[in-house]
Amino acid sequence: MPFNRSIKIAPSILAADFANFGAECRAIEAEGADWVHVDVMDGHFVPNLTFGPAMCAALRPHIKGVMDVHLMIAPVDPYLEAFAKAGADIITAHVEAGPHIHRTLQAIRALGKKAGVALNPGTSVEAVADLLDMVDLVCVMTVNPGFGGQVFIESQLPKIARLRQMIGDRPVHIEVDGGVTVATAPLVAKAGADALVAGSAVFKGGSVADPAAYGANIRAIRAAAEAARG
Repeated sequence: MPFNRSIKIAPSILAADFANFGAECRAIEAEGADWVHVDVMDGHFVPNLTFGPAMCAALRPHIKGVMDVHLMIAPVDPYLEAFAKAGADIITAHVEAGPHIHRTLQAIRALGKKAGVALNPGTSVEAVADLLDMVDLVCVMTVNPGFGGQVFIESQLPKIARLRQMIGDRPVHIEVDGGVTVATAPLVAKAGADALVAGSAVFKGGSVADPAAYGANIRAIRAAAEAARG
C-alpha cells in the first residue's frame, strides 16, 4: 500500500447483496473500486450487528486489493489479532471504543497492519491530536455509525479541514464514512479527504449479474471529488 493522496473510492459491502458477497467484491474491484470497506458492528458499541472475523476471512480470497476493516465494536483489543489473521490490510478502531486507543493502535501496527482511528460526529478532532504519528488513517464519520443509507452531516466538514491542517505532510489518509454521494464527494474532497467510503451510492442500480452501474457510480463519485480539488 504505497501512500498517495489520490482519491480512493472504498465501497462499503454493507450495501451489497449479502447472499453474494464474494461476487460483489470481485465486481466492484473490476469496476474500479480502490478499496473494499468492511463495516464490523457488534450491536453494543453501535445499534446494529454485521460481520465478524470469519466473514472477513471468507471475503479475503475474493479481494485482490485493499481490505479496509472498520471496527465499530467495544471492547476492540481482544479481536484485533483475529481480524489481522482474517486478512485485513487496514484495521480502524474508534477513539470512543475504549480508554486506551494508543495501546490499540500500537497493537494493530504490531500485527503488521495499517492502523486507523475513527471519530464519531460528536467527537472533537482534537481527540486524535496526539495520535497522528502512529496512525495511517483517520476516519471521520459523517453519519452516526450503525446503519447505512443515512444523511450526510455537513457540520463535519470543518472537522475534516482542521484534520488536514493537523496532519500536514504526514503520510496519513483522511477517510470519510457516511452519506458520501456524487453531491457530497466534492465537499469532503475539497476539505481534505482522500478515501471516500460509499455504500448505496455505489451499489444502486446494479447487481452481480449487471455490475456496469457500479462502475458508472464509482467513476461519477471519483470525478466529482477530483473536480473539487481543482
